[in-house]
Amino acid sequence: MSTLLVKNATLIATMDAQGRELTNSALFCRDGFIEQIGPASELPNDADEVLDLRDHIVLPGLINTHHHFYQTLTRALPAAQDVNLFNWLKTLYPIWARMTPDDIFISTQTALAELALSGCTTASDHLYLFPNGSRLDDEIAAAQQIGLRLHASRGSMSLGESKGGLPPDSVVDSEEDILKDSQRLIQRYHNPKPGSMLQIVLAPCSPFSVSSQLMRSSAELAREYGVHLHTHLAETEDEEDFCLKTFGLKPVAYMKSVNWIGSDVWFAHSVHVNEEEIALYARTGCGVVHCPNSNMRLASGVAPIMSMLMHGVKVGLGVDGSASNDSSHMLAEARQAMLLSRLNSGIHGASRSAPDAPPLMTARQALSLATRGGAAVLGRQDIGSLEVGKCADFFAINLNTLEYTGALQDPLAAVIFCTPLKANWTVVGGKIIVAEGQLRTLDLPTHIEKHQAASRRIVQG
Repeated sequence: MSTLLVKNATLIATMDAQGRELTNSALFCRDGFIEQIGPASELPNDADEVLDLRDHIVLPGLINTHHHFYQTLTRALPAAQDVNLFNWLKTLYPIWARMTPDDIFISTQTALAELALSGCTTASDHLYLFPNGSRLDDEIAAAQQIGLRLHASRGSMSLGESKGGLPPDSVVDSEEDILKDSQRLIQRYHNPKPGSMLQIVLAPCSPFSVSSQLMRSSAELAREYGVHLHTHLAETEDEEDFCLKTFGLKPVAYMKSVNWIGSDVWFAHSVHVNEEEIALYARTGCGVVHCPNSNMRLASGVAPIMSMLMHGVKVGLGVDGSASNDSSHMLAEARQAMLLSRLNSGIHGASRSAPDAPPLMTARQALSLATRGGAAVLGRQDIGSLEVGKCADFFAINLNTLEYTGALQDPLAAVIFCTPLKANWTVVGGKIIVAEGQLRTLDLPTHIEKHQAASRRIVQG
């Protein structure tokens, strides 16, 4: 039995259904779960480990619901800096084909280190190509050393150029092997219990890289084992054109035709969707991952997130691949989500005072997307807020900094409105992963050398 006490925080933002923001309060955890939260005078005053977080704000751990860890190896490549999604992919596929199992391991640790330092405690990754003997197991092993919760998506590509798909044949696999490996991974690793550190997700990459039969078979297998489904959808106009030409259907209608609609499904992006499709998401429980930095980077468009929220769609945030964002900073993603949503509000300047002006996304809504929203998208009830019985996942930021000067009238909003900072503390299941701004679970200087060497090798060939 191990206990952890958090005391003296300036504010504990629970992000619970009531939106409680607690002062003069404390947090007491036992064996990785929150046992008590409330007035400090009513909680124990000692524990196996005590964190005195004076001048800090404490928030639930952020939840990243879409990423491609391996892409940390190919950030800001000149040939892929100023192109749209399809041309970006065509530039990078041949480079990614050089990756080895060690590259998957190293890049996973890089991405998770960045995420942990930005307050993230749970990450979902989408690994969809497996060159040179690489396996999802390589990513899982790396994540276990870092200490974040992982939803590892067994992605796949089976529709190469020779069959009318976008990726070159060198990076696709047979559908028989994909399904066999998917079943193996579920049986070996998937843990659906509260407090789970690892869950498996089935995630054919996109409508333009897998067949309709693989989509159907993956859905059937996932539902047999009770695991979730994930894919990219409606990210670009090119994708919509591809779906209309190939299937005679728009992306969302195509998903419905292959049994990919339901509360066990979440889609990355959904930039190009209409009100009817948003209503379908809400009615059937489909989740959406908003990736604002990536959508801006690739000029894909602006997802109608406020419309989704007003319809009741489950929406989380994702930093997306580090080659289409070039960062893995979850707090920065939340800030960008708020700002981009405001830019897309359709009403500007003096017109904002009009009675029918659409609402602006607030800082608290942006944080909710990154916490409660992410938990809902992943189908988890044990994370996303600081409440009794939930996982002891949280991060803390020191408010006594230059960046927050003059902003302490509302420290919770300041976390989003002001410069996104790194976490001073990140705790996962009651275990301290980041302490005083330093990652405890990885020797970063040594790791950075390994990562740079791996990046040079695969980029230069």
